[in-house]
Amino acid sequence: MPTKGYMEVNPNHCKGCGLCIEACPTDCIEFAPEINRLGYHPARYKGEGCIGCGFCFYTCPEPNAITVYKKGKEVA
Repeated sequence: MPTKGYMEVNPNHCKGCGLCIEACPTDCIEFAPEINRLGYHPARYKGEGCIGCGFCFYTCPEPNAITVYKKGKEVA
């Protein structure tokens, strides 16, 4: 699937719940092997496949943890 957007995870806000991973229709999010300052394995973008749908953003319970961009513009 072509990449139409991308997402960023702020690892200092992510609590590793995995809701964004489950919500992603293109399976482009995974857990990072590193542990963040909160003691969790944060989510991270795999680097390709994002369509900019924002499902990850809307399912994330943590404010400021996920930002979604579509064609260079912030959408969520």
